[in-house]
Amino acid sequence: MNWEVVIGLEIHAQLATKSKLFSGAATSFGAEPNTNTTLVDLGMPGALPVFNKEALRMAVMFGHAVDAEIGMTSVFARKNYFYPDLPKGYQTSQMDHPIVGPGHLDVTLEDGTVTRVGITRAHLEEDAGKSLHEDFHGMTGIDLNRSSTPLLEIVSEPDIRSAKEAVAYVKMIHSIVTYLGICDGNMAEGSMRCDVNLSLRPKGQEEFGTRTEIKNVNSFRFIEKAIYCEIERQMDILEDGGKIVQETRLYDPDKDETRSMRSKEDANDYRYFPCPDLLPIVLDDEYVEEIRANLPELPTQKAKRFEAEYALSEYDAGVLSSSRAMADYFEDAAKTAKNSKLAANWVMGEVSKFLNQENLDITESPVSAQALGQLLSRIEDNTINGKTAKDVFQSMWQGEGSADEIIEKKGLKQVTDTGAIETLIQSVIDANPAQVEQFKASEPDKQKKMIGFFMGQVMKASQGKANPGLVTPILNKLLNN
Repeated sequence: MNWEVVIGLEIHAQLATKSKLFSGAATSFGAEPNTNTTLVDLGMPGALPVFNKEALRMAVMFGHAVDAEIGMTSVFARKNYFYPDLPKGYQTSQMDHPIVGPGHLDVTLEDGTVTRVGITRAHLEEDAGKSLHEDFHGMTGIDLNRSSTPLLEIVSEPDIRSAKEAVAYVKMIHSIVTYLGICDGNMAEGSMRCDVNLSLRPKGQEEFGTRTEIKNVNSFRFIEKAIYCEIERQMDILEDGGKIVQETRLYDPDKDETRSMRSKEDANDYRYFPCPDLLPIVLDDEYVEEIRANLPELPTQKAKRFEAEYALSEYDAGVLSSSRAMADYFEDAAKTAKNSKLAANWVMGEVSKFLNQENLDITESPVSAQALGQLLSRIEDNTINGKTAKDVFQSMWQGEGSADEIIEKKGLKQVTDTGAIETLIQSVIDANPAQVEQFKASEPDKQKKMIGFFMGQVMKASQGKANPGLVTPILNKLLNN
């Protein structure tokens, strides 16, 4: 490809405050339209905003987490534009003096390479309302429940060069804000959404190309697909001798295409000016350092601890620490099972497989971490083997009871009596004389492969209950007599 992709992202994270940024209305999702509102949210004349200091604390937490400068004096500004779901005619945001200044994030890609993405700023702003176009007999309804909901807009530098890098960066931001507890990260409900700024330039060119903005993309998968679509669209235009128009576009996942929404505004189009209703926010060092001192363990720190404390590989530690919920689930299971590697394999394997099949988050798993740990303990003490454990796990997932209850009810306990196992193996040997003769006449390397046949017959005869660790040495002994 003769083109270089240049991507910058703007991520809007809804802060997990109980009330809005400038009013006492609730921020709960799913309320009846226009019920989570006050006179401030409705834009009534004379209604004055009151700043939510909890949103400030959360913004400073994020700034520390991405090694950013903290704006010791930040100023709210009015961003002026007309839109039906913006009753005041302006959005209260920050422009010249944001709460979080330059920072960076080191992002690990799937192949293990690390790329640094600069963060230009992160500023506080209020959300707008929402236009509803369905079931109104050709009319549009306006729901102002989201109006004045606190957002932290995280703006990256144009340092991203591929869709994979973009998704990895967004996932890292998602992980950080959920670890900090400042955002629930629920992209389906709009708690976190992403605007993708993308342009192409000939390889080797310093100057950026004309960019387009893909607005409000609300899933990791759609971010990746939207970027691929827009790259292809821009490439076709440029290679046909055309020019890219600076505009805002929407991604349509049903048609897998981006389409034009409106011409793209520049900052001066919004006529920013300091909000006369809100004083500048002035922080002191003690406030900022107290927040830094009380930060929770972050994803990269947790991954390093997992490597050291649980002897996990760098890859396993990275996967398990990617979300706070998964990390907590793993640790609880490992403590119960007392085998961290086994717990890691099961959380990344069987548990994740079942979650993916049913499109569930790990917090929605019908098998708790403690219940999984108890199942893994039954593997550890040789009550059942790994294959049987998978069957037990499926029964647990379907709500049939605890591991011990299912093992007892279905008679799945492993046979560990060496005398009984030897008798069983001898019966398999007696029933397969031709294979025994072939085994004895074979070279050692071929014998190792043939052992699998006898092992399979023994496990079949025992209905999977024979302990494989005991079967193998006894089988070798009897076959070599």
